[in-house]
Amino acid sequence: MTDNSVAGGGEQGHDQKVWLIRHGPTEWSESGQHTGSTDIPLTEAGESAAKAVGPVLAGESFALVLSSPMQRAQRTAELAELTPEIDGDLCEWDYGDYEGRTTPEIRETVPGWTVWRDGSPGGEIAGEVGARVDRAIERIRAVDGDVAVFAHGHLLRVLAARWLGEAPEFGRHYALSTAAICVLGYERGSPVIFRWNDTHHLDAG
Repeated sequence: MTDNSVAGGGEQGHDQKVWLIRHGPTEWSESGQHTGSTDIPLTEAGESAAKAVGPVLAGESFALVLSSPMQRAQRTAELAELTPEIDGDLCEWDYGDYEGRTTPEIRETVPGWTVWRDGSPGGEIAGEVGARVDRAIERIRAVDGDVAVFAHGHLLRVLAARWLGEAPEFGRHYALSTAAICVLGYERGSPVIFRWNDTHHLDAG
């Protein structure tokens, strides 16, 4: 049964917008290697992608800007010309023994493996990531104004699921590219997704 404890969060007519930005490309994101606690930097292309985020956010006013502690997320925020507060709950999924490995490599020994269903030995399962995300959402919803969040692919997919009151595992349905922009909010008091996996700014050049 789905826990909908974070599904409400806003009074009727709540107009808060939450902008989610996945960090720019890294060597491991490009190769498909699971990157949790490895503090890998953006590539040159990743820095360019992060800079392209800036003009999209330039017209927005944020009451709070949050980032994962990882440099790939912090650097993306900085290149988008925002100064974030660090929130440890926004760290990427802990992949444990599967850190640095690709899904095809893992499936050579664990056929059909998926992080959403199986988690990672020595790391986290979806519910544990969801518990961290719920704390972040509680912090976000306590803010009077819009919020920007710079973080990671799997983490932000879980955040979107929990924003809607879905189980953390529901994030498997939300594909998310590097340097993509998403917007969450409310419609008639209900949590909604206004924009997802928007990468149009990366085509501007």
